[in-house]
Amino acid sequence: MAIIQVSQLKKSFGTLDVLKSVSFEVNRNDVVAVIGPSGSGKSTMLRSLIHLEQVNGGTIRLLDQDLVREGVYASPQQIKQITAKMGMVFQHFNLFPHLTVRENLELAPRTVKGEADEIVRRKSAELLEKVGLSDKADNYPARLSGGQKQRVAIARALMMDPEILLFDEPTSALDPELTGEVLQVIKQLAKESMTMMVVTHEMGFAREVAGKVMFMDNGEFIESGTPDEMFGNPQFERTRAFLQKSLK
Repeated sequence: MAIIQVSQLKKSFGTLDVLKSVSFEVNRNDVVAVIGPSGSGKSTMLRSLIHLEQVNGGTIRLLDQDLVREGVYASPQQIKQITAKMGMVFQHFNLFPHLTVRENLELAPRTVKGEADEIVRRKSAELLEKVGLSDKADNYPARLSGGQKQRVAIARALMMDPEILLFDEPTSALDPELTGEVLQVIKQLAKESMTMMVVTHEMGFAREVAGKVMFMDNGEFIESGTPDEMFGNPQFERTRAFLQKSLK
C-alpha cells in the first residue's frame, strides 16, 4: 500500500526549476534510496514531503491525506497533523548544543505531544540503548563524535513514533570510519520494517539495504528499480554515466 504518493511536483527558486514534474510512490515498509548528482533536487524533494519547502505545483499525499493537492496546501492544522507522522534526520545533525543527549531526545515528546515524564524517560532510555549510546545520555553534543551525533539525531526522530523516516545525506558530513556506525542503525531500522526514504551518496548502502533505488538528475527522476536492476543493468545513459563515476 502506497503511503507516499507524489504527482507532478514542481518547485522553482526564482527562474531555476529545481523540481520538474516529479512523480513517485513509496509503499509501507519500503526502504527507498534516492541517488543522483549534487544539485539534482534530491534534498528539495525530500524537504517538500515534510513541508520544509513549499512547492509551486503538484500533489503530495501522505498516509491517505493530502498535504498539497495540485499546488493547494491543506490547512496549517492539517499540515501539522500530517507531518507529525514523519521524522527527518539531517546531514548536519541539528542537535541543540545547550541540551544534553537525553534532553535533546525528550524535548519534543514533552512539548509537542505532551507525553508524561515517565513515558518519555523510558522511551529515551530504550532508544539510546538501541543506537548504542546509553553511556552518553548526560553528555552535551560538543563531546560527541560526528557518528554519535547522527545516531542521537536518529534516536530523537524515533522519539516521536514516526510512521515514515526521511534521511537527507545522513553520512555525508562524517569521516569514512564513522559512516559505518550510522549505516548500521539505519540497516537495523530496515530490518524492523520502518518505511524510509534515504537520500544518499553511499552506493554500497543503497545496494545492500534499499528495496528500491531511484535516480534523480536535473530535477526529475530518470529511472528506478531494484538495486540489482539499477546497479546491474541501468536503462538510461544518464544513470549509467553517474554510476560509473560513483562506483569507481
